[in-house]
Amino acid sequence: MSDPMTPHPLTYVREARGWGKAELARLMCGRGAELGVPLATNRTTLWKWEQGQEPDADAQRVLADLLGISEDHVRSAPWPRWLPAWESTALVAPWTPAGTVKVFTDLTRSGHMDRRGFLSISGVALTGVAANWAAAPEAFASAFEGDRVTDAMVTTIEQRVETLRTLDDQMGGARLLDQAASDLALITGLLGHGRYTDSVEQRLYATAARVSYLAGWMAYDKGLRSLGQRYYVGALRSAHSAKDNGFGAFILAEMGVHISDAGDTAARVTLIETAIGNAPAALEPAAASYLRLHQAEALSRDTRHEAAAKSLDRAYDLWSTHREGDRPDWLGWYGEAQLKSTEGKIMLRSGFPERATNALAVAVEQAVPRDRAVRSGRLATARLAARDLDGALDAANAGLDLLENRVRSDRAQVRLTKFSHYLEPHVAVPAVREFRERLHALPPAT
Repeated sequence: MSDPMTPHPLTYVREARGWGKAELARLMCGRGAELGVPLATNRTTLWKWEQGQEPDADAQRVLADLLGISEDHVRSAPWPRWLPAWESTALVAPWTPAGTVKVFTDLTRSGHMDRRGFLSISGVALTGVAANWAAAPEAFASAFEGDRVTDAMVTTIEQRVETLRTLDDQMGGARLLDQAASDLALITGLLGHGRYTDSVEQRLYATAARVSYLAGWMAYDKGLRSLGQRYYVGALRSAHSAKDNGFGAFILAEMGVHISDAGDTAARVTLIETAIGNAPAALEPAAASYLRLHQAEALSRDTRHEAAAKSLDRAYDLWSTHREGDRPDWLGWYGEAQLKSTEGKIMLRSGFPERATNALAVAVEQAVPRDRAVRSGRLATARLAARDLDGALDAANAGLDLLENRVRSDRAQVRLTKFSHYLEPHVAVPAVREFRERLHALPPAT
């Protein structure tokens, strides 16, 4: 039988397209006839599949063709995991501890399948998730059978997470995604089968939220946008289960980065406004500054430059009131480098490349190695826009040095590749040719 907690993936796919069981059966029989694969599929057949019965190979082939899914992809994953419905669990599971465990269980079982092109969560879907997060009821503690989970065990896991975060800063997330996924699987197992007190349960969910966020960030850094979204939705759910709306607001802000990178700038504005509107009233000044900074970037991406400038000023004002040590554990890295980086992006987007270069130079200088590699491409772009070719190449080569010798970040490589395209009018310059040859020699980005 199917899990009563969530619809079967086929149900999700069918309903997302507005098909009833009888209509999908008719469509499959018609497509089967076109392919020379006779089918006797009917409404009852569909009902059985959605109750857990597996279709035969011919039926799966016809269904895949009807959905526009390649045969290679169908062979790469067992039924029903090849269906374009992985987000069904993440989006419709109850906002309860049990629902969170279900999401993480499905997530850790599915590995690193990114399924580009047809499985990314849309901006509309994520804004729906945001609304559910804001309105979700208090989670109730549950008793589970199994071994007892102690405070010491959770402390050990928390320390692993902090080490993972530090390694990500130094090396980039591409090499660490498997470790993050492994840690999340461990915590998911403890949540699903362990026995613990309410306080330990809350710590487990809080830790799972941090690990799932880190995994999402690492996937994003590796260029796996769809997979990153999945981890972020899991992190948001787990933060709710931990009753940590501050971290939940942080996750919504981070989700917006993915959405605006895909071109949906309006959805990013909605996400960050939901985050700010539902963050705890007693949020630390540093955390409130972080949210306003994301709002400034979202508004800038949406070409609302005047409103973006006001949010940027608010972010700086809030940061000026923070005290050392008042940042939450998930925001220990935040500071002037992030403020300057966003200021530089906004200035560049607004048509002030000289002002952008000043801010971005500070952001690069103060950044950890991975972020230095990422920001070097933007600094190079700003300097080029300000007609400083030599300075642009200096910044780009500094980022390239890090990619060659220290960090792995597909985002940094993609950004430098984009900068390389801007150099087309200067291809006769020897230094430009040398930079391009070095960039071309890097392993391809994901």
